[in-house]
Amino acid sequence: MEGGRERELDTREAGGRETGGKRERGDNEDKAKLRELAKLPRTEKSSITPFMDLPVDRQVVSQLVQFKPFPLQGRHYDLDTTEPISFSLKSLEELLSWKPSDADAFNIATTPLAGRQPPLQSSRPKTLVCHDMMGGYQEDRFIQGAEAETAFSFYHWQYIDIFTYFSHNLVTVPPVCWTNAAHRHGVSVLGTFITEWTDGAKICESFLAGDSSFRAVADKLVQIAQYYGFDGWLINIENMLSESAVKNTPSFLRYLTYRMHRGVPESLIIWYDSVLETGELKWQNELNEKNSVFFDSCDGIFTNYNWMEDHLERMVSQAPKRLADVYVGVDVFARGDVIGGKFDTNKALQLIRKHSFSAAIFAPGWVYECNEKKDFRQHQGKFWSLLFEYLPTHSVCVLPFVTSFCQGFGKHMYSKGKVEEVKNWFNLSAQELQPLFVDMRSEAVENGWVWTRGCPEDAWNGGSSLLVEGVIPASRSNVSVRLFSVRVPAPPKIFISFIYKLEGVSDVKVALEFKTHHAPFCSFADITAIPASSLRPEPLSEQDSMMQQFTQRCGTWTLEGWQSRCFLLELEGCLLEDIFVNISQVRPDEQEGHFRLRIGEVKVLDAESLFTAQPQVQNPSMSDVVWRRGMGVADRNTLQLYLNATLHWSYPAHHASHFRVHWRKLRCPEKERVVLIGRAYASIYRVVDLAVPDAVDGDPCWLEFLVQPVTKEGFAVPESEWGRLTLRYAEPILSEADKSV
Repeated sequence: MEGGRERELDTREAGGRETGGKRERGDNEDKAKLRELAKLPRTEKSSITPFMDLPVDRQVVSQLVQFKPFPLQGRHYDLDTTEPISFSLKSLEELLSWKPSDADAFNIATTPLAGRQPPLQSSRPKTLVCHDMMGGYQEDRFIQGAEAETAFSFYHWQYIDIFTYFSHNLVTVPPVCWTNAAHRHGVSVLGTFITEWTDGAKICESFLAGDSSFRAVADKLVQIAQYYGFDGWLINIENMLSESAVKNTPSFLRYLTYRMHRGVPESLIIWYDSVLETGELKWQNELNEKNSVFFDSCDGIFTNYNWMEDHLERMVSQAPKRLADVYVGVDVFARGDVIGGKFDTNKALQLIRKHSFSAAIFAPGWVYECNEKKDFRQHQGKFWSLLFEYLPTHSVCVLPFVTSFCQGFGKHMYSKGKVEEVKNWFNLSAQELQPLFVDMRSEAVENGWVWTRGCPEDAWNGGSSLLVEGVIPASRSNVSVRLFSVRVPAPPKIFISFIYKLEGVSDVKVALEFKTHHAPFCSFADITAIPASSLRPEPLSEQDSMMQQFTQRCGTWTLEGWQSRCFLLELEGCLLEDIFVNISQVRPDEQEGHFRLRIGEVKVLDAESLFTAQPQVQNPSMSDVVWRRGMGVADRNTLQLYLNATLHWSYPAHHASHFRVHWRKLRCPEKERVVLIGRAYASIYRVVDLAVPDAVDGDPCWLEFLVQPVTKEGFAVPESEWGRLTLRYAEPILSEADKSV
């Protein structure tokens, strides 16, 4: 078992390479059977028989089935499966020689950093999460997702401002799935540059020797962040520095910070509290005169974890105008002499906020690593709910605003309320906008309670829905639960779609509610004095022309227990601020009312987008083809031919939320319907171990690959606009001389 993925043993004896898929590992009997099958004679090199022509507008790739050595770069691909993976750089030589290749396209974040309020540059104390779990690059390294029964995920994005991906490799490039998920919520992402121990000291002596050497390193770090699409670096020097090296360190930080700010707007360089201005390695657990030279040379400092309140009190006078740039470290594992940690982390946060500092929460993956993994969602919810009081939220400033509450993992994959795939899966690039979470179960019974959480037991799209459960107290007729904080200047007409279901005995009504500011001349800088109002729109009838246009864009679906409501708001000169769900009792009386509401999807769209023409997928192509033979899936007594290949295509940037990649057989022994292979979150996809028919007696087989965009508004593009690529392949034909051998 590696990274939570089970693999099948294949063989080189059949002329292919040793590789593995996502099927179950065979036992010894299977291995012996595979070796026997591998002894069957295979064809040798020759020419392909002529192919029949296809229509002139069809793009066709021709391939001869050959079993060659592994042609792909090991850093970019899993050597067992050829799947694309995220990676780190482990040496100074790797860093200085880095330059992007075609394979690096898989690792580019396709989700731009969403607008947010307040901006990251505000003076408000911030929250940084530093993800350090099991050395990094676990299931999250698989760019196209992993089959994992349990995996760590994060979805409390509106409570944090910065996400740092940490490992102990020299250059930690954040896996692209984390950058996509964080950016969707307006959260900046940092990689880590770390040196440690004796080897780290040697690296520092080399690159901090002078201006040209440290500028070369800084330039590469900037180029890497720009290319892969993340937002800066945590600089962590945890080894002693010589006098000359430490003298050049502030210059390195100033140059790196300057170049990052020029190359990546709103980027950050943060220094970790470790080395002193003398070069001595001595953690201070605070900002003071011994390490302030590094703080003054970049955007902030991340302190070590063994602080007490007197450290915080001293720091207030050390940087009175930059308190929010001091990120006080909190080790969730509670190692050493620390305040809080584990489920007492709130005790540390309370003191940090008391003195107006930012917080750096280190290794919150503790809830996954050190507790029952099957109860991960419950532990994750408990941990963060204890911190809510100390975590100022931010608003997301995006339209379209579309979410099915998918958290990037699940037990099934749903599409339009139906199970599309039955498997455990994990892919944070699939994570959609997450709500503000509420847990009021511990409050007094007479006040009622509400609990919101992601739930994988049913969903509209993706792997989970939002479950809203609670009690309306006898003293009230309804409750409103804030789902999202947004700050969006409203277009003239806003179209809203809401899909939900009531479960159990719930004698309640459900409605969406919106908070707006009447702001014809408002700026984001000061909206507190602008009068606010709440709107609870009436559903559109099915005969409404806007409703009919929406239905046409959505395509065919069957609700089967789900309810769908659509609304139209005309808000000229307004600012859309908050989204609530309102639950009210149908027959208010003096008894409390229980409810269990499952929300499948919320869409808030500029109504004009319902009429926008959809672009077509252009220029589909195929590269990096690898053929192999392995044990058959349906019949383990036969050898199966498997195709691995990279598909590319062109589509306007930021128009699609993702792509659905399909295939079907054309001119093979049988022609089949279109079958979904997977989902891509960029204009590139690696087909991995696709079981395909053998080309019989030299006759070619024909397959078709189809790329279906799903727009940012959540609409599947009509088939006429899909990308199509035909693959024709044949196995070499034995010559008469070969047959006689």
